[in-house]
Amino acid sequence: MSHNYVITFSRSARKELQRLEVVMARRVIAKVEALAAEPRPRGCRKIRGAHELWRLRVGEYRVVYAVDDSDRVVDVIAVRPRRDVYR
Repeated sequence: MSHNYVITFSRSARKELQRLEVVMARRVIAKVEALAAEPRPRGCRKIRGAHELWRLRVGEYRVVYAVDDSDRVVDVIAVRPRRDVYR
């Protein structure tokens, strides 16, 4: 029996997602929706020096998110181009 996680977006992540081209936004949304079933999929990486922050690669973009296993929540914090996400 699978207990899915709830996906939430920070206000800034929602704005960043709205600024993307439609095709890229759809790719990002598909990857983020998949996090509900598996919050740490193959290919995701823990961000060094950040407590419980993970990143997921979607083309040239990175989705930065936090996982709360006790409340079963995946909180998307940022959706940015690779060059900007770690600043």
